Amino acid sequence: MSIRHVNILAEEDDDPMLSAVNLVDVFLVLVVALLTAVAVRSQATAQEDVTIIRNPGKPDMEIVVREQGREVRYKGAGSAAQGAGVRAGVAYKLEDGNIVYIPEGGAAAGAGR
Repeated sequence: MSIRHVNILAEEDDDPMLSAVNLVDVFLVLVVALLTAVAVRSQATAQEDVTIIRNPGKPDMEIVVREQGREVRYKGAGSAAQGAGVRAGVAYKLEDGNIVYIPEGGAAAGAGR
């Protein structure tokens, strides 16, 4: 009887397609991980309050506000605001950052930010 030596490290299959299949498997795992990360991030972003300004300063400007799952869109009229109005008073910004509003009647109003 003869004893055969078994070499565990020897490769019996020399098929180059096996290494390509293994690479495809690795890439599939990476793609699934990336898609999962994007899905988790998009869910976190969907819950945040967001304000988006599209085409700022142009006639077709639009403001989109997302708050608590609701979306409100404000569209510009294409021109500057106009209308009849009266002067209500004067506002001054102080050195400390406070803003003081003085109505037209001359009485001082409270300071605020």
